[in-house]
Amino acid sequence: SDERGRSETSVKVLTSPAVRKLGKDHGIDLASISGSGPKGRILKADILRIIKGRGEELELEAINPPLGARTTGEARHAADREDGIAAPGQSTKESKESRQSLRYIPGQDVTVPLRGYSRHMVKAMTSSLRVPHMRYSDEVDASNLLELRSKLKPLARSMGVHNLTLLPFLIKATSLSLMEYPLLNSSLDEENDAVILRGDHDVGVAMDAPRGLAVPVVRRCQERSVLEIAEELERLQKLAAEGSLPESDLSPGPTITLSNIGTIGGTYMSPVVVPPQVAIGAIGKIRRLPRFVDGTGIDGTGMEVRAAHVMNVSWGGDHRAIDGATMARFSERWRGYVEEPGSMMLVTK
Repeated sequence: SDERGRSETSVKVLTSPAVRKLGKDHGIDLASISGSGPKGRILKADILRIIKGRGEELELEAINPPLGARTTGEARHAADREDGIAAPGQSTKESKESRQSLRYIPGQDVTVPLRGYSRHMVKAMTSSLRVPHMRYSDEVDASNLLELRSKLKPLARSMGVHNLTLLPFLIKATSLSLMEYPLLNSSLDEENDAVILRGDHDVGVAMDAPRGLAVPVVRRCQERSVLEIAEELERLQKLAAEGSLPESDLSPGPTITLSNIGTIGGTYMSPVVVPPQVAIGAIGKIRRLPRFVDGTGIDGTGMEVRAAHVMNVSWGGDHRAIDGATMARFSERWRGYVEEPGSMMLVTK
C-alpha cells in the first residue's frame, strides 16, 4: 500500500475524492489507469470496470451512493465538474452541440447522454422514491396581488428590477409562512429519529434551462425584501437561460422549493419532494374566472358574481415529517398573504 501511495503522489491523478476512495478500498493504483474523462480524468466508471473485470462484488452504495453521502464541499464540486456544472466562481456555457443533440431526426433513434442538470435530476428523482408523499391543493384569488404588482412595476424598474413578476411576492409569502410553520422548512434525520428545523429560508426555484431543469437557490429569504428577492431572481434566471449557473447557486441545495409551472401552462400538478427537503410547492397559471363575492348587495348581505384572477397551488410533503393539518394551516397562511399582499408589510422586518 505504501508503494501504491508513493506511485499516486509521484504522478498527478485527476479524479474526485469519492473515486479516489473507491480505488483505495479495492486496492487499485490510480496512477496506472488511463482515465476516460476530460484530460485523462479518472471517472467512477473506470474504477467499476476494473472491479467488474476482477469478478469482485460491489455494495450498492459503491455504485449509487445515498443522498448526503458526499458531505464535503470538495467531493460535491468534483462530482459536479464531472457532470458539467461549474464550481464556485466558475461557469459552464452551454455548447452548441449539446443543444442540437435534442433535435428530432425522422426515422432515426438518437442516444443523448445525461449530463449536467439532467443527470442531477435523475439522481434526485430516484432518491425521492423512498419518500411517502402527501398532496394538498387549493385555489387562490390573486386579483389584489396583480393590482399591487402593476402599481409597483414602474418603481421597481427605477430601482433596477426590469420585470417585476409575481414570483418574488410568492417567495416572500412562503418565507413569512415558514416562520409560523417551520416544520415545512426542515429536513429529516432518519438515523437519529429527529427533524432538523433549518435556520435559513433557502428557497429553490425550478427553472427551465437549456440542458434541462435547474433549481438555483434564493438564499436567506427571511432577510430579503420583495425587491431584493426580485433582483436575485433576475440574476439567476439570466444565468439559467445562458446555461451558466455556478455551482454556488445550486449547492448547498434549498430547504424548500417552488415550481412556477404556470408560466408554461397547467393548473394543478403533483410536485415531488426531493430529500433532504420535506416540502415543495407548485404554482399554476392564473385564469380569469367568475366567483361569488359575499356582502356586495344593497344591504350588505347579498352575493354578486365578479371576475377573479384564480391561481392554483399544489403542495407536496414528506408524510414522515408533515401531517395534513400542518400542511393545510401553512397553505392557509400563505394564501392569506397572497390574497391580501399588503398584510405582508405588517410582519416584514
